[in-house]
Amino acid sequence: MTDTITTLTAPEAAAAAGAAAPLVAATSREERARWLEAVADALDAAKADLVPVAVEESHLPEARLTGEVGRTTGQLRLFAAVLRDAAYLEVIIDHAVPDATPPQPELRRMLVPTGPVAVYSASNFPFAFSVAGGDTASALAAGCPVVVKAHSGHLELSRRTAAVVAEALAGAGAPHGTFGLVEGTQAGRVLIQDPAITSGAFTGSLSGGRALFDLASGRPTPIPFYAELGSINPVVVTADAVAADGASLASGLVGSFTLGAGQFCTKPGVVFVPAEAGFEDLVAEAMGEAKAAPLLNQRIVDGFGHGIDQLAAHPAVELVAGSRSDADAEAPAPLVLATSATEVAADPEALLAECFGPVTLLIRYGSKGDLESGLAAVQGSLTGTIHAAEGEDVSALTAVLAPRVGRLLFGGWPTGVAVTWSQHHGGPWPATTSVHTSVGATAIRRFLRPLTYQDAPESVLPDELKESNPLGVPRRVDGSLEV
Repeated sequence: MTDTITTLTAPEAAAAAGAAAPLVAATSREERARWLEAVADALDAAKADLVPVAVEESHLPEARLTGEVGRTTGQLRLFAAVLRDAAYLEVIIDHAVPDATPPQPELRRMLVPTGPVAVYSASNFPFAFSVAGGDTASALAAGCPVVVKAHSGHLELSRRTAAVVAEALAGAGAPHGTFGLVEGTQAGRVLIQDPAITSGAFTGSLSGGRALFDLASGRPTPIPFYAELGSINPVVVTADAVAADGASLASGLVGSFTLGAGQFCTKPGVVFVPAEAGFEDLVAEAMGEAKAAPLLNQRIVDGFGHGIDQLAAHPAVELVAGSRSDADAEAPAPLVLATSATEVAADPEALLAECFGPVTLLIRYGSKGDLESGLAAVQGSLTGTIHAAEGEDVSALTAVLAPRVGRLLFGGWPTGVAVTWSQHHGGPWPATTSVHTSVGATAIRRFLRPLTYQDAPESVLPDELKESNPLGVPRRVDGSLEV
């Protein structure tokens, strides 16, 4: 196995991807499925070499990172299954109806690859949202070459993982230029503006993602930029839920917002709790189980410190549990803060700002009106969660939260995103810049575009659109679904 990969300049990597694009698009779904499985197998085989590098660079525990490799290879294999299923192509055929008014031509439609994709790695998942993560897997599955911009927080791991990916793809027969790696902030800016790049995928900060989004939108030929950005993931706990199982809910909350030192994009950042129900005391008691852990990198350390300073200094915020010391900035103790729904409605910009790290804000509400006014101030998030007693009517809460989130939970906690066919990991702005998911089978949809053939001779049609359906793909013909 090659230990490292030769990194290219952004123009070199984009040019190689552009040259490979028609070759990659022309490969069969079965070929690409085998590519993905080859990469998955290679990563599993290299796990013992890669995980120690990840531990060193990210400060995350070995067990967590070992499991993350499994998640990463599982994603690759899921997209191999998506390719073999073929329903993602959305094949639709409408036969000609000459005597219709107006006459209807023959129309045959399917989804086709968009072209080279720039993928920007995340810091908090060094495998699953990085070089060989879901963005790379879904783009390759779609038939698009990929250029990854390595994250500076785990640069050596990125190089080694990229070497594994590149070698596996080459061994499986993928064309040169199917996969490349670039490094550095400036390279990332240049990459998204290169004419060969047709879309971008990003997981990271609101400021960084917005800057790249603006570059992608400001090109002479604008391109889509699928960014996962900030999210506070609101939780609502009802009084009946506290009465029924308050201690368990408090323990679950602490476990969720401290998981991975609070560095999950689905961390419950704000929790609406009934005033005078005793839930805050239960949370404070559960905080005895919480442990400090190192943050991923200095940028996150600085950002968390600044965010806590701003939030704790707000006159409407008080400390419920935990403590803060500058001496422990790199591994801060978890904190629970509190304010009221009335204050949130009055100053949402300050009180609902995302603070990436081990902190959550309890928002007290005294009435249904208080709760609804506080929730109305919440912007788009990846998730929303409702904790209610069994049989309690939560239809009104559902109606308020559903327009604000991409995944709505009834019980449970949002940290932990299953990689499945039905998963949606996205949400309204500022959670993401699009309506698409970055996790799950339908993540492939980001890197596909519709193409319709009208009155085309059989000889030019892709096999998926031919009348005989030689590949046996699912399709809708004259309005009826055929599987």
